[in-house]
Amino acid sequence: MQKIDKKNGRMWSRLGQRGTVCGAALPELMKEKENCYVITADLAHLSGLDRVKQNYPDRLINVGIAEQNMIGVAAGLAFEGNLVFATTYATFISMRSYEQIRHHLGYQKANVKIIGSASGLAMGMSGNTHYSYEDIAIMRAIPNMTVISPADASEAYQAVYAADEQEGPMYIRLSGNLNEKVLYQEPYDFQIGKAVTMKKGKDIVIIATGGSVSESIYAAEKLEEKGICPTVLNMHTIKPLDMETLKEYSKEKLIVTVEEHNIIGGLGSAVAEFLTSLKNPPLQLRIGIEDEFLHPGGYEYLKQNAGLDADGICRRIEALLRRSM
Repeated sequence: MQKIDKKNGRMWSRLGQRGTVCGAALPELMKEKENCYVITADLAHLSGLDRVKQNYPDRLINVGIAEQNMIGVAAGLAFEGNLVFATTYATFISMRSYEQIRHHLGYQKANVKIIGSASGLAMGMSGNTHYSYEDIAIMRAIPNMTVISPADASEAYQAVYAADEQEGPMYIRLSGNLNEKVLYQEPYDFQIGKAVTMKKGKDIVIIATGGSVSESIYAAEKLEEKGICPTVLNMHTIKPLDMETLKEYSKEKLIVTVEEHNIIGGLGSAVAEFLTSLKNPPLQLRIGIEDEFLHPGGYEYLKQNAGLDADGICRRIEALLRRSM
């Protein structure tokens, strides 16, 4: 395992989450573990698995455009005592293979780690058939399934090694594009199920996941210029949710959740489910995709159009604060 430092951070930033996981973390883990297999559904080169193919051709299985079969093969390998990573685009692996994931992995607790790449709006001009903003809701509904959405490429790298240490099925949601800002350039203790405080404030709490973490940090900086000082949490694990940290911040007057996902069923819903268990829950604002199909466009355009860029996040928070004052 490589260390988290500025040099690696710059390299991983250029590769993005998918390139870092498939081109760096997986081949390094396969070197350490002879029972580690990677299975893909016709996306070996596009996913950045060239190093895996070159160095471990006998442990890279390309099933072709047959995502449902891929999950069955992955489960079979796992039941023989292997560590298996199965990967393709998030929209296909989460929806087309849902029944197989539920039955083969969740129900039987198979040690298969699903990597959903290009999640959220990352597929840009490919359109709504390739966007994946329902996958968190789908995956967290499966019993025994852990759901992780890394904030940057460095965290995605660490998530692969954390997946190795935890037995059972897991969904790793990779978001963003190439040349994404890396938030972590120094070592830190990545723990599944433990949120990370990215910025400490005193007025409101912004809880974000995936690529929305960096936009939320930018938004917090803009809000500070207007006299609002937010705390920003990176909730990289959506299941199991970090209820201890949520309880700590539930005394604040406003909790904002931000995600590149439908506002139904994702991070915002998971946080809301927890807050309703409290005697005096705080006000919550859920920022995400407003349960609609978006007009296709480039990635940055889509985020802006959905109000998921820093300016859009600021506008939503300021509007709510004005109404509630």
